[in-house]
Amino acid sequence: MPDTAARRRGTVLAFDFGEKRIGVAVGDWQLQQAHPLTTIDAEASNTRFAAIAALIAEWQPDSLVVGRPLALDGTSHAMTARCTRFANQLRGRFGLAVEHADERLTSADAAARLRAAGHGARQARRHLDALAAQLILQDHFDAATRDRLAC
Repeated sequence: MPDTAARRRGTVLAFDFGEKRIGVAVGDWQLQQAHPLTTIDAEASNTRFAAIAALIAEWQPDSLVVGRPLALDGTSHAMTARCTRFANQLRGRFGLAVEHADERLTSADAAARLRAAGHGARQARRHLDALAAQLILQDHFDAATRDRLAC
């Protein structure tokens, strides 16, 4: 598999994995700007992966990012394993490089941003997961820039 630096080009799709919904964001390494894209609202695996396949066909990403949930102290928990499995399934099904990104508190941050923007609870729920995916991807871009500047 190519090293991480070689993958850091082109379009990226990011996923905020959940058992009921998966938030999706899109961004580009050159611009390092992430944008919320959609929410896949399905629990059945085949439905989820069909929707992901359609997004991959449309956006032609060079790589994928999956949020990795961790406890606040950095330890893994049950959802961490589910997200790792999801990332492995993406890699296996689509043959794309998949990176993990820390997603601690992104859903809470997304909810706070939606409330601040005046969205009610019902309207916010429709946008929450895609916004969380955007925050995951933007944090991933920002961390890569910090790492590059630290070298």
